[in-house]
Amino acid sequence: MYKPIDPSFFEAPVLELAEKLVGQYIVHKTPGGIIVCRIVETEAYHGPEDRAAHSFGNRRTKRTEIMFGEPGLVYTYQMHTHTLMNVVSGPVGTPHAILIRGAEPVEGLELMQQNRGEHLKMKDWTNGPGKLSKALGVTMEYYGHHWTDEPLFISKGPGAEAIETGPRVGIGNTGEAVHYPWRFFEKDSPYVSKYRP
Repeated sequence: MYKPIDPSFFEAPVLELAEKLVGQYIVHKTPGGIIVCRIVETEAYHGPEDRAAHSFGNRRTKRTEIMFGEPGLVYTYQMHTHTLMNVVSGPVGTPHAILIRGAEPVEGLELMQQNRGEHLKMKDWTNGPGKLSKALGVTMEYYGHHWTDEPLFISKGPGAEAIETGPRVGIGNTGEAVHYPWRFFEKDSPYVSKYRP
């Protein structure tokens, strides 16, 4: 049922791609079974000229190297104890990326609950970038993987009924970049990381 999306999907400007990703599926075929979530929240990072981006000023390090690769590559990085998942975008040599911030559980609910903890409500499994990676069972080993290759891939989803924009989260001390409306999220979804009912 779930098939990797065509690689051409990723050949779009970073802001456009960040919006297009909302409503698509992330699929992870694990040894224990398949886990599927529908993306409800993303953040675009506009590379060299974006003070909030890891690649600001074309910073090229062991961590950011994959961002200079082809669109559709997986950029994972560690923040505290969490793995965060990103989609590389832009032409080769242009280090843009999109953070996947939140998603709605679709399939493999028991596996996600095991990964996240029996005591949590379903809306708390995937409503943040570190939570989402943990629910999906995604680790740093996927650094440099491509989002069209199994066992971890993006598949065409039903889209989103309404998408809103706002400032990105947790990027203090980045000057005017704090205010850029480069976070895209599904309106009224309880799985958005900053959702306030």
